[in-house]
Formats: sequence, structure tokens, C-alpha cells
Amino acid sequence: MTEELLINVTPQETRVATVENGMLTEIWIERAQKIGRVGTIFQGTVKRVLPGMEAAFVDIGLEKAAFLHVSDVQAPQAADGEATETSIARLLSEGQKLAVQVTKDPLGTKGARVTSKLTVPSRYLVMMPYEGNIGVSVRIDNEAERDRLRTLIEQLRGEDPSRGYIVRTAAEGAEAEALQADMEYLGKAWKGVQERRKTRKPGEVIFRDLPLVQRMMRDLKRGNIERIRIDSRETYAQCVTFCNEYVPELANCLEHYPGERPIFDLHGVEDEIEKALNKRVALKSGGHLVIDQTESMTTIDVNTGGFVGKHNLEETIFKTNLEAAQAIARQLRLRNLGGIIIIDFIDMSVLEHRRQVLRALEKALERDHARTQVNEVSSLGLVEMTRKRTRESLEQVLCSECSVCDGRGMQKTLETVGFEISREIIRQVRQFDIDSVTVLAASEVVEWFSEERSDDLAELQDFVEVPIRLQAEQFYTREHYDVVLQ
Repeated sequence: MTEELLINVTPQETRVATVENGMLTEIWIERAQKIGRVGTIFQGTVKRVLPGMEAAFVDIGLEKAAFLHVSDVQAPQAADGEATETSIARLLSEGQKLAVQVTKDPLGTKGARVTSKLTVPSRYLVMMPYEGNIGVSVRIDNEAERDRLRTLIEQLRGEDPSRGYIVRTAAEGAEAEALQADMEYLGKAWKGVQERRKTRKPGEVIFRDLPLVQRMMRDLKRGNIERIRIDSRETYAQCVTFCNEYVPELANCLEHYPGERPIFDLHGVEDEIEKALNKRVALKSGGHLVIDQTESMTTIDVNTGGFVGKHNLEETIFKTNLEAAQAIARQLRLRNLGGIIIIDFIDMSVLEHRRQVLRALEKALERDHARTQVNEVSSLGLVEMTRKRTRESLEQVLCSECSVCDGRGMQKTLETVGFEISREIIRQVRQFDIDSVTVLAASEVVEWFSEERSDDLAELQDFVEVPIRLQAEQFYTREHYDVVLQ
């Protein structure tokens, strides 16, 4: 299994695609106007305490207050050093200043989820300043290696057992010197957090994790990485510096991509992103999946479609379900679907076929970076599973509720359409010798460009070195536009 990273950078948006054996499997999108906040530590103010829910709402300067459950509150230490058990009303009071860390970004109508059990991550370790435990990533499955790492951390932290650590997957095989350097880095980082907590005002950031690209470099499982291609010379230079200092084994994988063809056109990444916004997913056999995403759960229905098989119906169903298991695992990663997921495989009468399909699904999910749990087939023939959700799904990032159909469907946001137009202009200018560009689009798209993003339009015009004119078309929908070259 070879893996390649494609990194597309523009002033307003950074996109990172993971391609395995020539097929897109995951996509991360970070926009300048809406940077993910998971891992960020804020100076917060307790807004409301809800004893009946054993929770509180904390104002961290975002549109919606963040949710803090009592299980995520750092309780005061007892005389024996153990955290005391108590209620939310005894731990927190309204108006109290409290440093909290985002564990889940705002999703839909829900605000962020936070914890006051602060942690600081590095390449190999996550430091837990208030806990003395040592944990090892479950993805390190070699017991001898787990024991070695746990013993090393015990020795390196010496006589200060108050700080706990989680050993990350990347630490597998790491030497004592590298772990020691990580501990020293984390010690300095935590000292900085403590100093900023004294001066930061409510709603201000105390600590922020690395930007998306550097975060990907740090967290990558490096065994199968063949190359990392970056289309921005500036970002490439930053990555070279970062890798030389923190992840030298990745330095040789870095490549600057200067080609005129957009980097995401390689391996058909743009087409795959577009397909991932559709409910229907075609299978090679002729069957298909239907994926419905709601706020509470995601349902996936498997259908044989045009696949009739060669022998009998049971074999046809079995082969379709096996193919579907592989496709579902990929779609969960690609669409970043989380929470409760219900899979309706085609009914199988043979018990051994059910078992094999379930094991095929579990095997395909092993490469997923998010934690998953799969239950046995229910009495109704459904597979119930969960996938940890910490950020918005691809659909939530790229789309918004459709005003035309009163929320029954989805349409792309103005921002998404605007960025598509920008990329299309760059693509056309690189291919043809032209004097000017005219964009025909819906009036709301034209207004978005000319009013909200006029600076971005001017920056784009300087970048392509040709004048860009906008023309509103009365009968164009939001997602319909034309780029006319002159």
C-alpha cells in the first residue's frame, strides 16, 4: 500500500488529499475564515451551570457557547493526590474564568465541546499536566514495544510523576533521545501556556496547535508515504524547514509541484470530491450505496442494482456486500462521517457469509485514523457502528442548506463556489494566452465577490495578471457559472 499526499494552497484555503494506490481516501480542508479549533486552548468564562445535566456552557468567544460536561472538568486534588469526585455545581460557578480546550469543533446547531483537562501535543507524545498516567496508542499492537515505551517514559520523567503522557502511534520504534527531546519541548510549551493564562482575557487564545499542513507532517504514519507534493513554493519551503527539524525522515518525500495542471486534477481528486457530495455511490459490480447524512446519524443502504451474478442469488448478494464493505470504509474516511452509522447490507441467509462481510468491514476500517466500533449484525439485519467525530463532515464544510428546497437538500456555499471560480480562472489562464476574463454567475455570487471578497478578487487579478470582470446573470443558480476568455 503506497500513500501520497497532495497539498493545494491558496491564500484563502488549504486542502490536503491522501491518495492510496492512486485512489483518494481522505481530504482535509482548512479555510482562513474558518480554521478548525480542535486542540486550541481558550480563556473562557462560565456562562451557565446546569446541575440537572451535570454540565456547563462556557463562553470562549465563538458564536455559540461551548459545552463542558462534568466528566471533562479538572477536579481539585485530594490530599492523597487523587482527583475528588464532586458535582458540577461545586466545581464551577457562573462568571468564573476557566481555561478550556476544544475537543470537538462546532457541528451543525451544536457549539464546540470542551474540556478543562488540558493537554499539549508533540510529535511522539501528548502531555497531560494534571494526570500522572502513562498510556500507549492502541494502534501500537506489539506488546513488547508497548512495554518498552511505557518503561522509557517512566524513566525519562524521573521524579516528577505528576505529569502524565500518552504515547502516540508515531513513537513506535523511537529512541530514548527523541522521546526526551519531545518531553523537553512539551515542558517549555506548557510553561508558556501557564504564563499566558495569567494575562489572556476571556475569549482569547492561550494555545493553538500547528497549521494544517505542518500538523499533517507531524501526525503522519510514515511507513507507506511515498511522496508529498505541494503546489505552493512558500509552503514547500516552510515544510522543508519543519521536516528537517522535527521529522527528518519525511524530508526526502517532499516535492514542490510547479506544473500548470492543477495538482488536484492529478488522480482525479476534484472529481472524487464532487462525487463524495452525492448520496449515491456506484460499485464496480453494478450495485450501489445510498448514503444519507442527518444530524443524529448516518444511514447507508446497500443495493445490488444491475449486478445479477453468475451462479445464484445468495452468491450475488454475498459478493455485493463484500464489495460494499470496502467501499463503505473508504466513504466514511473520504466524507469524514462520524457518530452513529447504520449499515443496511443486503439480507444474507448464510451465517458464514454474514460473518465474512462483517470481518471484511472491520479489516477495511483498520486504516482509519478515527476510532471506530462495529457491533454484530442485529436481529433486523443491520450493522450498527460508531466513528469518532471531531470535525465537520465534507458535506458540512462544502455545502449549506438549500434555501430553494427549504432545507430538504444541500447546495454549495457561496465561498465554495467562489473558490471553484477562482481555481477555474487560474486553470484557464495557465492554458491559454488571453487578455481578460469575464465571469458569468448568479447575482449572489457576483455580490459575494465584489462586496465581501473584493480584496481577494484584486489579489487573484494580480496573481493571474489579467483583468477580471463580473457579470450577474438573472437565471443562473448559485452553482451555475461560466468563465469567458477574451
